[in-house]
Amino acid sequence: MSDRCGWVGQEPIYIEYHDTEWGVPEYDSRALWEKLILDGFQAGLSWITILKKRDNFREAFAGFAPDIIAGWGEAEVEVLLQNAGIIRHRGKIEATIGNAQAWLRIEQAQGFDRFLWDYMGGGPLQNRWVTLSDVPTHTPLSVQISKDLKAAGFKFCGPTIVYAFMQAVGMVNDHLVTCPRHAELSPPD
Repeated sequence: MSDRCGWVGQEPIYIEYHDTEWGVPEYDSRALWEKLILDGFQAGLSWITILKKRDNFREAFAGFAPDIIAGWGEAEVEVLLQNAGIIRHRGKIEATIGNAQAWLRIEQAQGFDRFLWDYMGGGPLQNRWVTLSDVPTHTPLSVQISKDLKAAGFKFCGPTIVYAFMQAVGMVNDHLVTCPRHAELSPPD
């Protein structure tokens, strides 16, 4: 795929992520939560750093099972702070525990998947960006979702993190129009 989005680069793990996962609509509540947490850990870092450590994160965070993580406390935080396979940031680790508790409340009330996808009016937004410089870092919708997540108790979910999350989970199709994945992820005419 020679016309991939320009952010991909040449690393096989990044190419595989772009070609099979990024921008594919995700509707599973737990998987959505995992991706939002990983995007929060990315803040200040590159996504490839997180991608290379994703399996370590999954192991350290009990497969990203929010019902388990919601019950964690200081002992688990201390263990995670010693784990060189993940990003050892106390604030982000503690936020993950609080975010698991917030996820449980939303999941019980309406489903985390519905909470997020209800913003989209039934399906992914189909953008038609020509160059990487056309793609925004945040939008009014990502600002609103960020505010609503924070009101629900989430942390590390600012508008830029939320927009990167929306791109990754296919809430928006932000593959460039020159990238074959744009057409593959667009509804038929």
